[in-house]
Amino acid sequence: MAAEYRPISSHLAITPPVSVVIPAMNEAENLPYVFKTLPDWIHEVVLVDGNSSDGTVAVARESWPGVKVVEQRGKGKGDALITGFEACTGDIIVMVDADGSADGHEIVSYVSALVSGADFAKGSRFANGGGTDDMTFIRKLGNWALCTVVNRKFGARYTDLCYGYNAFWRHCLDKIDLDCTGFEIETLINIRVVKAGLRVQEIPSYEYLRIHGTSNLRAVRDGLRVLKVILGERSNRRALRRQVRHSPLLGQGRGESS
Repeated sequence: MAAEYRPISSHLAITPPVSVVIPAMNEAENLPYVFKTLPDWIHEVVLVDGNSSDGTVAVARESWPGVKVVEQRGKGKGDALITGFEACTGDIIVMVDADGSADGHEIVSYVSALVSGADFAKGSRFANGGGTDDMTFIRKLGNWALCTVVNRKFGARYTDLCYGYNAFWRHCLDKIDLDCTGFEIETLINIRVVKAGLRVQEIPSYEYLRIHGTSNLRAVRDGLRVLKVILGERSNRRALRRQVRHSPLLGQGRGESS
């Protein structure tokens, strides 16, 4: 049987099915906006519900008929994402927040990067063409400092570290162990992708303000947790450099911007 082609733009069609994972807890007011921006060619949407009490699941099913709802087993964003990844059946997985800060129309750029050869498409608010409405000066400074540490310690070239809008081929999960349950899961993924020698392409992304509700993010507390993850990861930068010298493909891919 011939593979099914999914037109995703006027000049690009793909065969790999795309899964979108959305971790959510009490985001009923935001989900209609989130689903409204998702492309209709997506293979499946996996909503990981963190024991919501505001009708999040009902709103998700009304907004996107056929949504796959998975009940979160533990607590924390990392636990929710890992649960969602396990439930995905698509070859490409996209991570999207449930607060309305991410524009689903950008997914085409992430998928385009992956089908063009990248293993991991990393959203960046600070790459040329990106931006944010939701970051204070202190958070920008902290993100820059943490990003600088990761780049120097692991030989990456990231312009943004703590951003949850990313996409990757599902086979990448076989090369990175995810054992982090909290918000710092995003940093852990970024580090272990580089350590695994996977090809990374940054995607300029615009982050909007949360539409309804308040964020659980605490700059100092969560920044320290991210720093702990960074310091706890052992650098294999020398090994990666040896790989790069013998592999032109890897030389193009370790955290480079588009």
